[in-house]
Amino acid sequence: MGTSFLVLIVALSSPASPGQSSLVHTLQIHRPAYPVSCLPQCLAEEKFEIFNLDMKTGDTLKVKGKISDDADSFSINLGCSSSDLALHFNPRFNESVIVCNSRCSKAWQAEHRDNHLCFSKGSTIKVIIEMLADKFQVKLPDGHEVEFPNRHCYDKISYMSIKGGFRVTSFKLD
Repeated sequence: MGTSFLVLIVALSSPASPGQSSLVHTLQIHRPAYPVSCLPQCLAEEKFEIFNLDMKTGDTLKVKGKISDDADSFSINLGCSSSDLALHFNPRFNESVIVCNSRCSKAWQAEHRDNHLCFSKGSTIKVIIEMLADKFQVKLPDGHEVEFPNRHCYDKISYMSIKGGFRVTSFKLD
């Protein structure tokens, strides 16, 4: 089946002075070409990707969205590409756990599991991810924090994707 793409160009900051260029990010949002009701669940999931995020050590990413009523899981991924991820944040409703991991050259590394799943299917949530030199701190909606080491020692993240049963309503990089 075909997939349609919606590409948005968004200026996230204004030029500091005349002649300077704005910081521009390209958002590529993958959506099924057919109505979701016509597709099996595994094909009906959305994928939100940014290929030039420009997240640096000390930056905070705020992601808001709605978890679908029938979600088994969703993931927020940060790294250099889909095959090299510094942080894979993956709440799994069927296991009542949040799994964090990293990926190096398409190979998954050791999982970190946190049993503090404080949100549910059908809820609207905000997740705050802070990138530090040695770790990522993920603040959950109830204030609980999940920490995961920066195993690749990245000081810059260019790639972000959000997949699965989560519809992004807004995001902000500070």
